[in-house]
Amino acid sequence: MGPPNRDAWAQRLGAFRDSPAAFVAGAEAEDLGRDLLRDLRSEKLSEPTKVSLLALSLEYAAQLWPDAPAAEAAATSLLDTLVLLPPRPSPLRRPLLLAATTVLAVGGALGPASGAAGRLLPLLLGLACGRDVGRSFGPAAEQRALQATACECLRELECCQPGLLGAGLGPLRGLLGRGGPVQPLSLLLALALRNALAARGRSGAGLHGLLLAGLSSGGSAWDWTLARGDACLQPQAPCWPAAEGQQSPAVGEPSSEDTQDLRATVAQLLDTSYLLTPVAQAQLLWLLGWALRGLQAQPPVLFKPQLVRLLGTAQLALMHSILALKAAFGEALFTAQDEALLLRRLTLAAQHPSLPQPTHLFYLHCILTFPENWPLGLEGEEAAPLLLGPQLCHGLMPSLLHEPMALLARLHLLCLRCAEDEEEDKGRVQSPQQYLEELLAGLRQRAALEGGPRALATLCFQASYLVASCLARQPTVVTPLIHGLAQLYQARPVLASHFVDLLDQVGPELREPLQEVLRQEVVSRPVRAEVLRWHLQMLAKVAEGDAQNATLRFLQAAAVHCTDWGLQEALLGVCRVLLQTSGGGGLADLLQLLARQLEDPDGRDHARLYYILLAHLAGPKLGMALGPSLAAPALTSSLVVENQGFTATLMVQETLAPIQLSLGPRRPKGQWPVLQLQVETREPVYSLELRFHVEGQLYGSLAAIHVPCLYPGRPARPLFLSLQPRCPVPAQLDVQALYTTPAGLTCHSCLPSLAVSFADLFLPFPQAPKGSESNFFEELWDSCLPEGTESRVWCPLGSQSLETLVAHHLAPFVVVAQPPTSYHIAVRLPPDSRLLLRLEAAREDGMPVALRTDDWAVLPLAGDYLRGLSAC
Repeated sequence: MGPPNRDAWAQRLGAFRDSPAAFVAGAEAEDLGRDLLRDLRSEKLSEPTKVSLLALSLEYAAQLWPDAPAAEAAATSLLDTLVLLPPRPSPLRRPLLLAATTVLAVGGALGPASGAAGRLLPLLLGLACGRDVGRSFGPAAEQRALQATACECLRELECCQPGLLGAGLGPLRGLLGRGGPVQPLSLLLALALRNALAARGRSGAGLHGLLLAGLSSGGSAWDWTLARGDACLQPQAPCWPAAEGQQSPAVGEPSSEDTQDLRATVAQLLDTSYLLTPVAQAQLLWLLGWALRGLQAQPPVLFKPQLVRLLGTAQLALMHSILALKAAFGEALFTAQDEALLLRRLTLAAQHPSLPQPTHLFYLHCILTFPENWPLGLEGEEAAPLLLGPQLCHGLMPSLLHEPMALLARLHLLCLRCAEDEEEDKGRVQSPQQYLEELLAGLRQRAALEGGPRALATLCFQASYLVASCLARQPTVVTPLIHGLAQLYQARPVLASHFVDLLDQVGPELREPLQEVLRQEVVSRPVRAEVLRWHLQMLAKVAEGDAQNATLRFLQAAAVHCTDWGLQEALLGVCRVLLQTSGGGGLADLLQLLARQLEDPDGRDHARLYYILLAHLAGPKLGMALGPSLAAPALTSSLVVENQGFTATLMVQETLAPIQLSLGPRRPKGQWPVLQLQVETREPVYSLELRFHVEGQLYGSLAAIHVPCLYPGRPARPLFLSLQPRCPVPAQLDVQALYTTPAGLTCHSCLPSLAVSFADLFLPFPQAPKGSESNFFEELWDSCLPEGTESRVWCPLGSQSLETLVAHHLAPFVVVAQPPTSYHIAVRLPPDSRLLLRLEAAREDGMPVALRTDDWAVLPLAGDYLRGLSAC
């Protein structure tokens, strides 16, 4: 069998890119890498096709050659292909160099024992240094591009094996200023210099001719001694270790000659840095800053000209690198005037009205984390910069008109200002604390709007949490915040879940008084059925402490309104919290009342069980029965077995369900498709809850179905499950059952999945006025194009006639019928798609079906459905 042609390769590459994991698991995976390497030398494939093959090897080298021996063989084959190229210009040389480098690095074959690495490294160094490596590497016009590619490849290998090029710094340094590619060479030399200095610092060696124009004294061109993946050398972004113990190792005291060579090299790299792109400049500054940071007695004055050039930059990458240098060197590089100028620059930039949102947030973050020369306070403690006075900070005040993220960032800065000494704010018309209170009041006012966007409520609670985190020890801020939140809950109890989340996150300075205020807010109001669910959710969080009389009176009044299962469970949840905290006679009376009055048998059983526990257990025994805890002391009395029985009673048991669930006949009607379910059981089941879930985002959330009781042999009423598909595709429904057995145990089981077919999603259109059915269908037919698509499908009839097939499967969707030869069918597919069919000219073995749809994804599903009708 000959090599694949261009079309065959296009098909294979498309299948691989669609799902690399699935392709690798298939039968063709083993041959793909071998065929790729073989066909790179084939003369039947064009160079653009070969470039596509090399691009695949760059993206998926780990999947094509997953282990070191395979990567070694692949790199050797790529190098052989490179040598065999004719001397004319070719677009394959640079991709071949990149592919060989990538395969060695990704496959784990890079090392001193690798023959491919032994061939590739001298070749890359020769190309980077501009040496003559042979006629097979193209004409002189191609050498500059090859030199840049070789530098990029060497930089990648230096990242994988730090210190690898330590012996080649001399030749690389000699290339500076000779007209070669500036950016790749500068980044390569800076990275190699930084790694070499770090390696020598760890070993305690000095510079000792590190930058001489030749190989180092060891005689070997490559240094494999530094371990791959060294954590000290891995960061490749402008960040600096925070602790002194994490600084780069210091190199021993260098000689004056070595120092002069090093400073000359760094100065030469910095002088040409303006030719680099902003991101490359930032990377270069970081690498050189890291290198000089570990040298003893080397002041970073070499960076001063660059700071003068870059302080007014609008490039975020360069501004980030300047701040990184400031964090690294502090007052050794930045004077007080420099610090004030930089902070003023950041402050004014953050106030620019036309900045994009990400840029605005970047400047605000830089102000919040500004590295000061002489910060006050403990290390790691948040504080506003000392030089950020009221005048500069005035333009950074948050406003309700700001975007949410910008508002929170500005609010954070305002909180830091409020945490400072209030003396400097005397004499001002409005202090930062007063402005903060007005802003929070405005946020709460927007969150309290009935039916307002949930994003406004979320922003209000995010701001409240931020204020509580920064100013928790300031009563003048916390007290108005607590009362404001209580008023917000009074205005909009539907935000109870937000309050619960806030209470879980804040510290005790805010949590304890806020719990007390919210509890008083709930129990002091008359019981209203429309907000009872939220009040019970809140009480389950805050119903703690000794003052329970008001809470019990509220629960007793609320029991009358708890008519559905969800409210009863919420009420019992509050009782459980009270049972765990203190109990008491009032709670016992309430539990007895609930055991008699609740409509749901499961609720009555739980209330009765809680009453028995309260009457017979106390203290640690009751706590263990309600919720086993590893922190609870072990009991050695004879009641341990009894308590374990109580625990087992309250725990959910995983078991095989005696329940069988199946799909009933379809009933296509309404806004959304509804599945009719039939449920049977082999033994009595009480308080059954069926939960449904579809993996992924294909369907919206499905409501649970509750059945009070099931008995074997008794027919159960049909159950109806409303589906809300986000796209009209079949799905598998995962079903879980939660129920109570006659023995009083609560059990959980996973039932077999239910298949939702394509036909289960069919819904009819509203019935057209009598006499206008044909026009109605034609309007639908014409509306599908040009946005939609049209196709024709052969539908086999089997042994049944067209009239029988339509009657059995498509009768609710027929718009125009001329039996027994012609039917026009319109199907509505949720959420907003349509499928139109013309069934005409039936033959003995089948019929052609013309179909139109406004959703391309429906075509294959509709074709499969029509072809399978004869088998139904």
